[in-house]
Amino acid sequence: MPKFFITNNQIEKDKIYLTDADVNHIANVLRKQVGDEINICNMETSDNFLCKIEEINKENIKCKIIKTVEPEAESNINITIFQGIPKAEKMELIIQKCTELGVKHFVPVQMERCVVKLDSKTEKKKIERWQKIAETAAKQSGRDIIPTIEYSINLAKLCNLIQKYDIVLLAYENEKENKLKNELKKLKNNRKLNIGIIIGPEGGLEKQEVEKLRLIGAKTITLGKRILRTETVGISITSIIMYELE
Repeated sequence: MPKFFITNNQIEKDKIYLTDADVNHIANVLRKQVGDEINICNMETSDNFLCKIEEINKENIKCKIIKTVEPEAESNINITIFQGIPKAEKMELIIQKCTELGVKHFVPVQMERCVVKLDSKTEKKKIERWQKIAETAAKQSGRDIIPTIEYSINLAKLCNLIQKYDIVLLAYENEKENKLKNELKKLKNNRKLNIGIIIGPEGGLEKQEVEKLRLIGAKTITLGKRILRTETVGISITSIIMYELE
């Protein structure tokens, strides 16, 4: 069952009022009726509720809280993907699928080989669209949070952020020795981890970019004998991390 997100101002005592796109989705897509149950999450507190629909109209859907549900969807692994900005449809795919897999933050990174260049006006619209894609994917997959999409940064800013993470993994096609599983073995006894994943754009990473990131602690890893597309890398690494460490 998909999950719907609300804020504090949509709760009145034991009632919750869903509005806007949720009304259309519940009434016309899911074909829910009065008396049906739905899952609702307060995005400000991460509180989860099982609710019963009491009233459906064009403006809102009124639900009664049946009980509070213990949150179970979120992982103890906090993953941030630092993605070299790819073409639009690829970024959308990365955000959608990695949200389903449990990623909590996405940071677009302007790198040397990025074809796409974002100006301030274009970027604002892109972020709004990407955030909506993350919200839709979070609802569909039953997440307890909506991942955040940050404004883009450059390599210098990325270098300043690396020390905030327990480990930062750098997917690099020219790395031949250090496998992802080698780095994950070192982390298995940790219960809660902040992991960063750096991924180049379609054209990959420049050698000097890799060296800068290595010098401040990023771990270059190989994902095997085949070279993956940029939109496949984040999905692949996230899946493996969740399988091994969650």
